[in-house]
Amino acid sequence: MLGLDACELGAQLLELLRLALCAPVFMTDKEGGQLPPEETLDEAVLGYQPPGQKSLQELQELDADDESLTKYKRALLGPLPPVTDPSLPNVQVTRLTLLCEQAPGPITMDLSGDLAVLKDQVFVLKEGVDFRVKITFKVNKEIVCGLRCWHHTYRKGLRVDKAVYMVGSYGPKDQEYEFVTAEEEVPRGALARGTYLVSSCFTDDDRAAHLSWEWSFRICKDWQE
Repeated sequence: MLGLDACELGAQLLELLRLALCAPVFMTDKEGGQLPPEETLDEAVLGYQPPGQKSLQELQELDADDESLTKYKRALLGPLPPVTDPSLPNVQVTRLTLLCEQAPGPITMDLSGDLAVLKDQVFVLKEGVDFRVKITFKVNKEIVCGLRCWHHTYRKGLRVDKAVYMVGSYGPKDQEYEFVTAEEEVPRGALARGTYLVSSCFTDDDRAAHLSWEWSFRICKDWQE
């Protein structure tokens, strides 16, 4: 019979299994009203209670005498990562890129440096073009469950859009992860053109804010405006 530790282990392993099988999910809510991050997360996954967090070392050592379970964990979790700088955060979000085949050049914001610089930059988007959002990040120490990237978009002080990207659950490794959203279309027309402010945050099931930043974009008739 499974003990409590084995049940908790199963819950965490299922989170990682969801990562291996998941497809990108994109949810938007265009109803009005400013919501705090906690309510935004509750809307994204109603009633979901994350399992108790265990370290990667603890997961590897649980039921060490069960050979089949040990092999399963090794295949799913991989080897323990090398020792990292203890001052590093568990999750580092390094870049956000707008992928657009029609764009004259890459549209990338560096999230590893001074985030205040992004507030003074305005990214130009041509109306009507298709694009995807690519989020690049790294997990350094422990498994992180239910990563999300959410954006509140404002125009002239009023919120006009809210989007939550469900990124998934990931374990630590040396290489960066990349998550690409479903394709979207930039709004078009005279009413859509103008400058927008976006407040973004990268968080998880534990509601830990790994990174928060603000940036702006402008919808124009052409790329050169």
